[in-house]
Amino acid sequence: QVQLIESGGGLVQAEGSLRLSCTASGRTFSNYAMGWLRQAPGKEREFVASISTRGSSTYYGDSVKGRFTISRDNAKNTVYLQMNGLKPEDTAVYYCAGRIATMPRALYEFNFWGQGTQVTVSS
Repeated sequence: QVQLIESGGGLVQAEGSLRLSCTASGRTFSNYAMGWLRQAPGKEREFVASISTRGSSTYYGDSVKGRFTISRDNAKNTVYLQMNGLKPEDTAVYYCAGRIATMPRALYEFNFWGQGTQVTVSS
């Protein structure tokens, strides 16, 4: 199994930016498609973005399209989420997640995830 450690969360004002990082260990990172999920207080977990094993394809949830960018560096076993134009409704715990081979396009397609990092956007 792959172990995931997220970092980079924090408090930011609306329209600000943050970059989340997720470092993996335990298996060959480049065999896994990766992504990000989020869960706001009192709401269900939501798909944010995913990226293919080599980073050639990406996919985004409608609520973040055009504002967030997912990327990966397989040499560093790390996947990133650059978040620009943050809104108060982006406040949530963000989870790094993965799946062997195939790039997920929905929440239920991920097989494992990390412990999460809190992102809070103030208005």
